[in-house]
Amino acid sequence: VTPHLGASTAESEDNCAKMAAVELIDYIENGNIINSVNMPNISMPKSGDERICVIHKNVPAVINKITGVVSAANINISNMLNKSKKDFAYTMLDLDEKDLAKVDAIAAEIAEMSEVVRVRVIK
Repeated sequence: VTPHLGASTAESEDNCAKMAAVELIDYIENGNIINSVNMPNISMPKSGDERICVIHKNVPAVINKITGVVSAANINISNMLNKSKKDFAYTMLDLDEKDLAKVDAIAAEIAEMSEVVRVRVIK
């Protein structure tokens, strides 16, 4: 009896390295998360001018608070996706707003919420 060593070939190691690089680039450029251990798998095609990605606690009313900040700025959310994994969640918002200063101000206000861990604007 011999162990299965399919994942130990040079080809599989190259493929794993390529896959990790592609997934990291997708996260940096688009905010999408694929095959994460600690975060939910979440992927959304970009549909607005700017994207805000929020890592937050998975507790009631956080989505309402986040979207409330965007609504108070009179900005339309063209697309939104939220996924959770245990105690944390990840929300992606595509906004119909080209004024980066406005988007940055919204992100800063969201970042001040006690439930929010991290906010990132993808331009």
